[in-house]
This record gives sequence, C-alpha cells and structure tokens, in this order.
Amino acid sequence: MSLINHRKKALLVLEDGSVFEGSAFAGEGETLGEVVFNTGMTGYQEVITDPSYKGQIVAMTYPLVGNYGINDEDMESAGIHLEGFVVKEYQPHPSNWRVKRSLKDFLEHHGKIGMEGIDTRALTRRLRIAGAMKGIISTESQNIGALLEKVRAYPGLVGRDLVREVTCAAAYTWTEGRVLQGLPAARTSRRPRVAVLDCGVKYNILRLLEKNGCEVLVLPASSSAEAILALEPDGVLLSNGPGDPAALPYIVETARAILGKVPVFGICLGHQIIGQAVGGKTQKLKFGHHGINQPVKNMATGRVEITSQNHGFVVIPASVEKQAKKTYYNLNDRTSEGMEMPLAFSVQYHPEAAPGPRDTEHLFARFVGMMKRKGEEQ
Repeated sequence: MSLINHRKKALLVLEDGSVFEGSAFAGEGETLGEVVFNTGMTGYQEVITDPSYKGQIVAMTYPLVGNYGINDEDMESAGIHLEGFVVKEYQPHPSNWRVKRSLKDFLEHHGKIGMEGIDTRALTRRLRIAGAMKGIISTESQNIGALLEKVRAYPGLVGRDLVREVTCAAAYTWTEGRVLQGLPAARTSRRPRVAVLDCGVKYNILRLLEKNGCEVLVLPASSSAEAILALEPDGVLLSNGPGDPAALPYIVETARAILGKVPVFGICLGHQIIGQAVGGKTQKLKFGHHGINQPVKNMATGRVEITSQNHGFVVIPASVEKQAKKTYYNLNDRTSEGMEMPLAFSVQYHPEAAPGPRDTEHLFARFVGMMKRKGEEQ
C-alpha cells in the first residue's frame, strides 16, 4: 500500500479553479499564498529558510525532495518563511553525514504544511501558462467551492509590505558566523564597516561580507538614513526580501538619502529599492525567476554567468536609463539584472547563491574594493 494512503489528504486549489489532490507529509490545516515553482535540483533547505519566500507557496520541480534532510550549516535565516511547500515525492529517510533532522520534522517544528503526491509538472505548466497564482493548501476541507472563495479573497502580494514581517526586531552584529545581539559601543576595528539594511537578509550574504574582511552590522528595515549614517559605515548593503517593492516607500526614502554618501550594494529587493530611489519603476513578472540556473550576461565583459534567483518583480530598464547604467540582463527573457551609478551598484539575482552557482560571488570583493577606494579618497 502506498504511503500516501496513510497520510492526511490535502488539496491545493488555485485561483483559476485548478485543483491538485495529494497528501500532507508534514503538518495540517490550511495555508494561503502565491504559488510559484522553483527549478533547483537541490537546495531545498536554503529555499525554505530564505525570507524572500514570505507570502508564497513553493512547489519544487525536482521530483524527489527530503533525501538529505536538514542540517545546521545551510540555514539562511533562523526559521521558515514560506507559507507552504509542495513536492512530487517526499523521501522520509534522509541520508547525509551532516543531517540533524528530517524535512518533515523541520516543517512541523515551524508550523508549516508540506504536501506531496501531486503532478508537479502539471502544476508548473499551469503556472507558466497562466502565471503565478494565489492558492490554498488544505487538509481540513474537501469543499472546493469554499476553498476557492478563500483563495479569491486572499490579497496576494501586490501592494503588500511583507518586509516588516521578516526583518530583525533589533539591530545586531554578525560575527564569526553567528548573531550577536546589539551593536558595538565604539568602532574598534580597522576592517571596512558595512551596515546591512535587513529587508529579509540571507545569512550567506552576511557570511560572505565577513569572509571578505568586513565588520557586519545588521539593522531593521525601518531604520532611518540618519541612524544608519550615524554608525559611520564605510558602505551600506540593501538586502534581498519578499513582496512588492512598490509597497516600501519608507525604505526607498532611506536609500535615496544614503545614495552618493557612501558606497551602496543592492541585492534583489535591494536592487529594486535603488531603482525606485533614483526615480525608476518596478513591475511584476508573469511567473518570476525561482531557481539556480538563470543565465545573465555581463555587459561589460560579455561573459555569461549562471545565477541563483528568487524574485517576482523587476525594475523597468527604461525608467532608470538616465540615472543608471545597465550592467546585466537575463538571457532567457531580457529582463534587467543589474545597474550601476556613482558609488552604487546592484543586481537582481543572488550573488551569495545558497543554493546555486558561485559565478558572481566576486561582487562582494568589488563592494569591498569600492569602500576601500572611497576611504583612501577621504
């Protein structure tokens, strides 16, 4: 007898009326979110702990998930931020020398639903044709009409500020690969000091800043430009994060007040914030980029780099062409993937990877170099 028959039946209902039947391998109840697909063949732990997935139900296109479990080293935040997790087949017996717990146990510890047994190829095809859609996972009801009514009443991501739900509650220092609450009373290091505006930052961004010799201070997304600059940073990093960038005018104002004063590096949502800060506009993609094999072209070198990506919104290139130089574009759909201006640069993809290729990790060294040159000029 199939394991699926021993588990609680679950339904995934999309806003267009599509219904996918499966079972819950973790958790129970109901959860709503925007349904997207991720094409990565590995890296599910990094995906589910990435704060950028707040508000979304993520379906993995790779058919077998859970085989290497969950470890302590690959966390990208302190918890799970997505709303639900959908796979073709869950592997309940992980095998890996670093494994500490199963994916099922990890999801249930954080109160999240894991669903298996659906045709994820059909789901992915539906999302590619119709675009990312609102959806609901339920183990409580088989009434499709009632579930569809809940889905259609769900507000979705457009216009919502989800950053407030994932940013840190208080400032902290990242040191030796861990969080140390509070900020140093005085500057005691000669290392470049980076103030990271936490819009949903991934830990690997902080790891790579420290690896490149930086003192790393992390601040809540609501921090003012005055509070950030009062720390006398050598540079500011605007992090990745979830939701609609157009719903974040307070962060855009902060970025606008900082640009030109110190070197600034923007990643993903940070890229979109910089775009708006110089007068640009953003728009929603049909089904977004979620995976670890997205090719982008470096317009300065002509080199193609393979990148990790997770975003549903992009900067409209024409809206910033007078303020910023375009530096990268996506070879699949020609969307903007990077820009630069005096004392600032940003990318739409994730140079920190985790998961994914490390082709663009060099951007952290570039940021450090920019800070050092700025310091030498003063």
